[in-house]
Amino acid sequence: MTGRRTRYAAVTAVALSVLFAAGAVTVASAEREEAPRTPDSASADAGFARDMSVHHQQAVEMSFIVRDRTEDPAVRRLAYDIANTQANQRGMMLGWLDMWGLPKVESGTAPMTWMGMPVTGDAAGKDGALMPGMATRTQLDALREASGKEAEVLYLRLMTAHHKGGVHMAEGCVQKCSVDIERDLAQGMVDAQESEIALMADMLRKRGATA
Repeated sequence: MTGRRTRYAAVTAVALSVLFAAGAVTVASAEREEAPRTPDSASADAGFARDMSVHHQQAVEMSFIVRDRTEDPAVRRLAYDIANTQANQRGMMLGWLDMWGLPKVESGTAPMTWMGMPVTGDAAGKDGALMPGMATRTQLDALREASGKEAEVLYLRLMTAHHKGGVHMAEGCVQKCSVDIERDLAQGMVDAQESEIALMADMLRKRGATA
C-alpha cells in the first residue's frame, strides 16, 4: 500500500509540474504577444524623435544666445527654463532612438515625412530653417548682434514662432505615435509650449511689441 501511495504521489507531482510549466509557457507567450513592438525607422515614433530633437536643439541655442544679450531677469529666466526643459527632452528622445536601435539621422528622408507632410522644395533648409517655426541663419545672426530690449523682443518673436511649429509637430505625434510614453511627452510639449506662447505674448506687449 505504501508503495502505491508513493508511486501515486510521484505521478501527481510530475503531472502538476507539467501543468505549471505549460502555464508558464502560456503566460510568457501572452506577454510576448502583448509587448509593444519596437518602432521601425519609418514610424511616426522615430520620425518625431528625430525631428523634434533637431527642433529642440535650435530652441536651446537661441535661449543661450539671449541670456548673453540681455540682463532682463524675466527673459533670462524664461530662456533658462526653455533651454533646460528642451535639452532634457531632447536627451530622452535621442535615448529612445538608441534603445530602438535606430539612427538619429535618416539620410534621404525629408523632415516631417512621418506626419504625411514632408517639408520639401524651398521650405526645406531655406537659410537653415529645416522645419516650420525654425529660425533662419540670418535671424540667428541678428539675435547674436542685438542687445537689451532689441534682443528680448527678437528672441520672444522667434521663440513664439518656434513654439507654434513645435506644437504643430507634437500634436502630430499625439495622433500618430504608438509608444505611450512618447505620446505623453508630446502632449506635455503641447500644453507647456502653448502656455509659454501666451506668456511671451504678454512679455512682448510689455515691451510695446507683438509676435
